[in-house]
Amino acid sequence: MKKSYFKKIKSMHWVGVLTLILLFPIALFAQSGQISGVVLDGSNNEGLPSVTIRVKGTQKGTTTDVSGNFKIEAAKSDVLVFSYIGFKTQEVVVGNQTTLKIALAIDDLTQLSEVVVVGYGTQRKEAVTGSVISVSGDKIREIPAPNISQALQGRMPGVEMSQTSTKPGATMQIRIRGTRSLSADNNPLIVLDGIPFPGSLADLNPNDIKSIDILKDASATAIYGSRGANGVILITTEKGQKGKKPKISYNGYYGTQSVFSPYPMMDGPTFAKFRKDAGLYSNGIDETDNINTNWQDLFYRDGVMTDHSLSLSGGTETGNYNFGGGYYYNQGVIPTQDYGRYSLRGSIEQKVNKFVKVGFNTNSNYNFSNGNQIGVGGILSATPISNPYNGDGTLKRTFKMALDEQFTVTRGVVEDLKDVWLNENKGYASYNSFYGEVNIPRIEGLKYRTNLGLDFIQNTSGNYTGEGINNVNPTTISTAGIGNSHTYHWTVENILSYDRTFAQKHNLSVVALYSAEQNKYNRSSVAAKGIPSDDFMYYNLGQATGEITVNPNDQDYQMWGLMSGMGRVMYSYNDRYMASATLRSDGSSRLADGYKWHTYPAVSLGWNIMKEPFMVPVAGLTELKLRVGYGQTSNQAISPYATLGRLSTRPYNFGPTNYAVGYYVSTLPNKNLGWEYSETWNAGLDFGLLKDRLTGKLEYYITNTKDILLGVGLPATSGVSSYTANIGQTQNKGIELDLNGSIIQNKGGFTWDAGVNFYLNKNKLVALASGQTRDEGNAWFVGYNINAIYDYEKIGLWQEGDANLTKFEPGGNIGMIKVKYTGEFNEDGTPKRAIGAADRQIMNVDPKFQGGFNTRVTYKGFDLSLVGLYRVGGILISNVHGPNGYINLLTGRRNNIDVDYWTADNTDAKYPKPGGIQSGDNAKYASTLAYFDGSFLKIRTITLGHDLNKSLLKNSDIKMRLYATVQNPFVMFSEFHKESGLDPETNSYGNENVATGGYQRRLLTVGYNTPSTRNYVLGFNLTF
Repeated sequence: MKKSYFKKIKSMHWVGVLTLILLFPIALFAQSGQISGVVLDGSNNEGLPSVTIRVKGTQKGTTTDVSGNFKIEAAKSDVLVFSYIGFKTQEVVVGNQTTLKIALAIDDLTQLSEVVVVGYGTQRKEAVTGSVISVSGDKIREIPAPNISQALQGRMPGVEMSQTSTKPGATMQIRIRGTRSLSADNNPLIVLDGIPFPGSLADLNPNDIKSIDILKDASATAIYGSRGANGVILITTEKGQKGKKPKISYNGYYGTQSVFSPYPMMDGPTFAKFRKDAGLYSNGIDETDNINTNWQDLFYRDGVMTDHSLSLSGGTETGNYNFGGGYYYNQGVIPTQDYGRYSLRGSIEQKVNKFVKVGFNTNSNYNFSNGNQIGVGGILSATPISNPYNGDGTLKRTFKMALDEQFTVTRGVVEDLKDVWLNENKGYASYNSFYGEVNIPRIEGLKYRTNLGLDFIQNTSGNYTGEGINNVNPTTISTAGIGNSHTYHWTVENILSYDRTFAQKHNLSVVALYSAEQNKYNRSSVAAKGIPSDDFMYYNLGQATGEITVNPNDQDYQMWGLMSGMGRVMYSYNDRYMASATLRSDGSSRLADGYKWHTYPAVSLGWNIMKEPFMVPVAGLTELKLRVGYGQTSNQAISPYATLGRLSTRPYNFGPTNYAVGYYVSTLPNKNLGWEYSETWNAGLDFGLLKDRLTGKLEYYITNTKDILLGVGLPATSGVSSYTANIGQTQNKGIELDLNGSIIQNKGGFTWDAGVNFYLNKNKLVALASGQTRDEGNAWFVGYNINAIYDYEKIGLWQEGDANLTKFEPGGNIGMIKVKYTGEFNEDGTPKRAIGAADRQIMNVDPKFQGGFNTRVTYKGFDLSLVGLYRVGGILISNVHGPNGYINLLTGRRNNIDVDYWTADNTDAKYPKPGGIQSGDNAKYASTLAYFDGSFLKIRTITLGHDLNKSLLKNSDIKMRLYATVQNPFVMFSEFHKESGLDPETNSYGNENVATGGYQRRLLTVGYNTPSTRNYVLGFNLTF
């Protein structure tokens, strides 16, 4: 028994030894060691902070620091799991590795838009609580356009891009959620790579843009304080990627332009009959009824547009770079009109050590434009029965109509005179920013950054008109003028930020800012008569033999400064509950002592309802987030020195030959001038359906703008007409809807995406000065839209048998314009008074609603896309049809728009009978002829493209795309276009014709500007 026991013990001993021998290598392999490494963003090789690293199957884990570095204890057999929101989760077996370099890939294409720029930082789209809308540079480049504003038109709800000119190089008027101020600038702030941008969007090459983010509500824009009252456009340019080999990209296109539609002027036979119907004028010396001259055919030329951009980008392990250059040129359809731009840009970012990096961005351009003195007014008014040719076939210098003599202007004449009849504009601008950033050691997530912006803008203009040029008198003295302007702008920003994620659920972002900026501007111009030689052009004006004029109104110097402090806190819990709070204070040199500073708060909240545990899954619903925000912004609504009084000069006569220049008070000082400021409430709902195949945003906002700066009228005995004070108030409110859908997702190589947006903005004037309810001179009426017309309302034409014609219109006749009567009637049905000024109506110009749409279909490397915009309601003002254009006088003195006019045999006509002159060569109530329903739907572009790396180059690193685009192919649902054939988009300001006063400048019109064009473009993109 004892022996058996010892045998058993001995047996167990050998079993234990054998077990230890078998387990030894396993134990050895399982020994823990320290693993270190870095986690990078695979798209740009930047270190990713706050990445979660976990040993699979355990609770052991850590996170990366601000540079993406990490350390963790792990055994060789362990699997490390790397996870970060917006990126694909990656698993790595430790094995024999002690150092790891992990590059996380973006989760999917939808995640490319997950991060948006929100001002002094970025924020994941899921955590945004304000009203922000973004568009990528690739989307911008889908439309071959010379500037960004044209490429953005119709793509963003609440952002209205309106044409103010159709000349080559013209930019658009931008309004974000309507017009707030009556007298101040309503343009949004532009921020380029984090620095306030003093230039124009025309200065930027669209090929250099990586993304554009637009901040619309005050909770988002308050971070920019007084600069953000009208919204903020944040532009981020392309940069290189660390650790990537050099990449060369070329983008180019060439296109032709033709007139979208000539102005619908009468031809010879039509005009001859029209003049007889008017019965006012007989033919002039050079007019014959059997002549039919198409002046527009003799004038317009084919336009050309071309664009070329080349860039080089890449990076090292510690830095990145991007350099590029571009050239754009547009030869317009009007002779000698053109626009060109050369652009250069560069960016360099370099890591000095693990804590410090520095960088530099520069954008410079040189641009030029010519031919702005050439208009179409003379061509349109020339009668088609005028003969511009001599008997030998040469052009006459001038030709005579019934009462007018005109200088003969054709395409050949203008081009031959280009050196003695010119208007040139040249501009150079350089926008530069330098920055340094320090990751504070031992405090994860804390960074300090300083930005320095240095900008310089120079513009030179010159004009010269030789002797007898563009004048019926061949000995008219020559004239010339030259002007220069310079802008110097600097900005310094000191930013302290803290970004940290705690326990994988609590995301905290804190920003503190102190900044200062200064702007200096000077402008001067000189004009002269009697230039000794055409070779002088507009140079050497001191040699002029005639008068040399230095107009005080054409000389200017301004300097202003702004100092600011700001703090912002953004917090998110598990992407379920979000909050943001901002406080900013600005001090402006423009305002009076005691009123220079203003502080404004902003707060916004977000609730991602789909993240709630109690949320019952709803069929098809994948995203549902509610946002609400409140904020204040303000506006430096006055020019520098407006708080001070102003003296102006005036000549005083002492007898018939003697005079002296004296000074008088032209502006009274007001040391109480303060800020215009706005309060905005915003509510938004973000939603996604069918696994986010359909996504959308619905927004509602209301903005009250107070203390608007307006002129207060003074009695004539004061010697000054008015002074400026804070006394006005306006309100804007509206709804915006943005929908984007993936209708077909890669079904047999076929995809179809589409988007549509809708927005309406209603504004009204809430208060004017001193309790006034109306200012008829400016067409401002309390309770009505800011953009209003105060005029009669045309309801038809007077016809034979119409009751009370002579009572409504004493001395009136049939065939004349009939307007609405708003007065009272007697018991017998007769009016108590004649139609008069009391019958003028307040009419709203703005549309009921508007928006844009786009769609894109792809199939095995081929793509077809379309972009358009629409407008419903409102009033389109046509200076072409109204009295201000001189080409719808309905008299026969000059050529006339080809309109359906009243005769005894055509009583159903829209326009009055010809010859019914009231005053100033115009028919009574002629202004009403300018008003059309503003509705239209316009296709902006149709593009067909082919991606060659999906076919011929599919096994190559070369990317190549060819495309063809037609711009402005057609217009639908437009009363104005149906009648005239013209583009219903505006192209002029309301005061286009200053000789007749016109409409308020703020009202955009269709005028006799350079005609709109239809463009045909072939493009080519190459990257290798």
